[in-house]
Amino acid sequence: MGRITSFADLIGIIKDKASQGKAALVSSNPKGKSLSFHLSVLRATTHDPSTPPGYRHLNVLLSAGTGSRATAASAVEAVMERLHTTGDACVALKSLIIVHHIVKHGRFILQDQLSVFPASGGRNYLKLSGFRDEKSPLMWELSSWVRWYGLYLEHLLSTSRVMGFFVSSTSSTIHKDEYEDMVSSLTNTDLLRELDALVGLLQEACKIPDIPSCGGGKPLADNIIRLVGEDYVSSVNELYTRLNEFKERSNTLSFGDRVELVCALKRLESSKERLSEICEGNWKRAWLDGFWGLVREVKGVIGGLEDGYEQVEKTFVGIGRREKGYESARFSDRLVIGYGDDTVRFSSGRFSNVGRFNYPVEHCAVQTTLKVL
Repeated sequence: MGRITSFADLIGIIKDKASQGKAALVSSNPKGKSLSFHLSVLRATTHDPSTPPGYRHLNVLLSAGTGSRATAASAVEAVMERLHTTGDACVALKSLIIVHHIVKHGRFILQDQLSVFPASGGRNYLKLSGFRDEKSPLMWELSSWVRWYGLYLEHLLSTSRVMGFFVSSTSSTIHKDEYEDMVSSLTNTDLLRELDALVGLLQEACKIPDIPSCGGGKPLADNIIRLVGEDYVSSVNELYTRLNEFKERSNTLSFGDRVELVCALKRLESSKERLSEICEGNWKRAWLDGFWGLVREVKGVIGGLEDGYEQVEKTFVGIGRREKGYESARFSDRLVIGYGDDTVRFSSGRFSNVGRFNYPVEHCAVQTTLKVL
């Protein structure tokens, strides 16, 4: 537990003790057994900014994925209730860290329940775009982290819907050759759609706030940066396979596909410097450098001669940066789901790609939350 430096810290500690004591009494009752998840959530999301969620409590919540669908739903509900009822930036950030761990390490049944919460769907999935905690300068700084982290996780979930599996999840069992065969079977439209989603996720990662200057919040920030850095590596792995596929198809791409690909590559390259800062010291540095080399190579192949590439860029500029125009024209059959203050479009048929994980993706209940445009 961190050092008490203010009256607000003392109040936070008292709230934690009171909430945990109440939950412990209720969960000890056989009829309230399902509330044990609430107790784990409370213990993982204290008001102390110096302590990220403990792995012991995270493991209790992740164990819900080994039970029934109702058990998984209870665990997710406990996390979301904590997130949506708190006004404390530390509690909110720790709740979001739990959500991130479910995406990365949870079994499919747990990830599935997270994807369909709330059952009614609706805009602003995590409902954090207006989060403000004004108790102290540190809480004010951490509030910007809450707003960004909530939006980033929404991007992570929406990208996973486009891909048909949970990006950065450790549940993958597919072999490399099988995965490459799956990617090679995709149409150019699907490949561009997935590429666009992955690049968008990395662009959102680049908006990560600066480390809190008021002190006390660095452990939480470092924990989040580590998780986002792992997502970066996973996203690059997905992009690596798709860019190699585009390189193989370079002679058969239409001019429109080339323009869209150039747009995506330019957006990707604009994120390189910031992403390097986020993943500074990553043990896969050489591999990441090789990826950026592949980006340059594909850009050269797509443009052919330098003059040809400039022609594609000029055409892109000449049509008034119509990235969204291409999207609406090519992907008009997509389904949509709202989050934050924007509306994101999704592929209507990509959940049929089975094999990325050892569970049938077509049964994913994520689809039940999507609304036809």
